[in-house]
Amino acid sequence: MPFGTDLIKQIHNTPIIPNSLAIWGLGQMGIAIKGPDATLVIDPCLTDIVRELFGENWVRAYPEPIQSELMSGINYYLVSHEHLDHLEPRTAASMLQASPDMRFVAPGWCAEELAKIQVTGDRLLIPQALEQITLPGTSIRLTAIPSAHYAKEYDEQKGYRWFGYLIEWNGVVFYHAGDTIIHPGYVETLKQLPTADVAMVPVNGRDWYRETVTGAVGNLLPDEAARLAQEMGWSVLIPGHNDMYPKNAIPMGSIVEALEKFAPRQPYKFLQPGELYYFVK
Repeated sequence: MPFGTDLIKQIHNTPIIPNSLAIWGLGQMGIAIKGPDATLVIDPCLTDIVRELFGENWVRAYPEPIQSELMSGINYYLVSHEHLDHLEPRTAASMLQASPDMRFVAPGWCAEELAKIQVTGDRLLIPQALEQITLPGTSIRLTAIPSAHYAKEYDEQKGYRWFGYLIEWNGVVFYHAGDTIIHPGYVETLKQLPTADVAMVPVNGRDWYRETVTGAVGNLLPDEAARLAQEMGWSVLIPGHNDMYPKNAIPMGSIVEALEKFAPRQPYKFLQPGELYYFVK
């Protein structure tokens, strides 16, 4: 797999045919997606900032696949919520230097942090939940979907705290769930929207010990993710949020076992940092 300058060269040079998207893993829930008329990133965390601030429980399992200062040519930077492994300010600031025309999409809860790196005004788009928009300058149709990490939090001024994003682009529907558990109304909401061809959901489980010892807020259990993928009819499931921090992860085999038990015909892809997954519908 390419890393560093080789990775950004691959992103720049990969051609996009009709009814396809190119998806690169950046670790945790971080990805880059290229379509026919733009390249975007979602939730990249390309530093060791969590360990630096919160200690050795949060040591990275691997180096970043690319340095953020190399991420040129990025049009949009999507943020699901303000936690450091999703909105990492050093990554965002450095990437903004490399891609000075880049715009951000984020919940209102992120606006204060983004303002610290001069992401304000027209550079920041705060979508309304469940209202489809077209990202300016692209053919990307985007719908922000409220998530729950653990609660579906809402503030009158800031809106929903946790977002997932449904992206309809080049004939493909991609769903990035952000961080979430299954909460009341979640399944019903997803069923009212276009069915994802590819869905990336956080599958690192949750338990009392991680919550109290490391302060981790968990996500979907393997059984929940497998049953959700089957019920939604997703063509491909990408289990995420289970690789960057070993003390906030579960065995990958437990995810495979759940899929074999509840959705044995479900295609899935464990996306490695720096790996290209080229989806053609």
